[in-house]
Amino acid sequence: MPTALLRMSQVSKSFGATRALADVSLEARGGEVLALIGENGAGKSTLMKILSGAVSPDRGEMELAGRRFAPRGPHSARLAGVAMIYQELNLAPDLAVVENVMLGQESRRCGVVRRADERQRVRAALEQLDRTDLPLDLPVGQLSVADQQVVEIARALVTDAKVIVFDEPTSSLTRHDVQNLFRAIVRLKQSGMAIIYISHFLEEIRQIADRFVVLRDGSVAGSGPLAGATEADIVSLMVGRKVEELFPSVPHACGEILLSLEGLSGRRAPKGATLELRRGEILGLSGLVGAGRTELLRCLMALDPVRDGRVRIAGLEPRRTPHARIRAGLGLVSEDRKTEGLAQRETIADNLTYSRLQPYSRFGWLNLGHRRTAVEDWMRKLNVKARSSEQLVEHLSGGNQQKVAIARVMHQDADVLLLDEPTRGIDVGTKAEIYRLMAQLAAQGKAVIFVSSYFTELLAICDRVGVMARGELREIRPASEWTSESILSCALGVDGRT
Repeated sequence: MPTALLRMSQVSKSFGATRALADVSLEARGGEVLALIGENGAGKSTLMKILSGAVSPDRGEMELAGRRFAPRGPHSARLAGVAMIYQELNLAPDLAVVENVMLGQESRRCGVVRRADERQRVRAALEQLDRTDLPLDLPVGQLSVADQQVVEIARALVTDAKVIVFDEPTSSLTRHDVQNLFRAIVRLKQSGMAIIYISHFLEEIRQIADRFVVLRDGSVAGSGPLAGATEADIVSLMVGRKVEELFPSVPHACGEILLSLEGLSGRRAPKGATLELRRGEILGLSGLVGAGRTELLRCLMALDPVRDGRVRIAGLEPRRTPHARIRAGLGLVSEDRKTEGLAQRETIADNLTYSRLQPYSRFGWLNLGHRRTAVEDWMRKLNVKARSSEQLVEHLSGGNQQKVAIARVMHQDADVLLLDEPTRGIDVGTKAEIYRLMAQLAAQGKAVIFVSSYFTELLAICDRVGVMARGELREIRPASEWTSESILSCALGVDGRT
């Protein structure tokens, strides 16, 4: 059995009256990938903040390579051999690759930085990742997200990391880049490092991890080798109940045409997109990263310039302004909830009602009590977990933030909901709630356009699925006529009917 490089024993942490962790114990072994699984708010982030030195535990002990480990801060943890690769990469975009890798750990002699020595160390780290093609002097901001991730990993290697934590590392990567990342993780594992891998994608975890630990409500709900656990077993541990169906459905029927596009074109994408969407329908949009799915939704909302084409909603053609499109019945949930989809430093109440304040205003004054009652009702409907409607959105988990974003377009009373990657980066239980919510909206006569990179959920949830490639909406068919393979073939420009 591989050696345990990291031991965390009986780790507990509370924030006021909120218990984040309760007696959590786990081992990360050299030469293994340990998957850390759990719903949003289960305690994963707090546990990793304790490991990285960003937060101190209330009680509990840690050992790293057989020695007591109690970091005084993130820098102390990094020097000891713990490296964190976050979903939001922590790089200086205007600095070169070599400068980013060596930042904070410069090679000096007598106060002078030894540039040649630094370049040699960075090349050695990149060679270990089989990425010697990466230009050392290129500013990191000019690299792709996947290559920026390589720079983060190289930084960990230069510090002689013993334990590397990957936190949702694939959420912004293409399938090709994901496979490259997995090859890099396998090399790190073979070198004897301990890898902790956090992800909400169970099929991804099964592909890369050896063992798993499930956190639920701040405690360990279960653990063991992945080889002996089914997906249903893991989901059951995560949510604390038997999950018979990962993709719940609510009966709904398609009605009259609600939205129609004729030759809609933007600056770069879409290119001549034409489609019809009916009341009570969920239309999925698939495609590779950069295919133009987000651009199509943004042109629909008049957020991006429209070069050509017509948009009709309920038979009317609204002006090309976001305000006009909202009044006509469109509502958008952006894929980028952090910087665009939500006002992070505003309250739940503000975020939920900003796009429709009329029910609470009179003579220019807001009735805050009336609004608070309405917001709390929406929070109950969508099961938003928060202290109150006045809590700042930035303090919510990713899944609860996404529920607030969806609640906003529902409160807006949109007839057509444009949902751009609404399940990205959230846990299985919250995904199931969002799937059920989409079906309920369809049953109420709303229409949904659902953009996703996850073929399985598109095929399970949608009535029809369209595939985009290079800005073109290539084909729309009933979901029953697609397979994951045929969707990918169509996205790649190959005949999708094979």
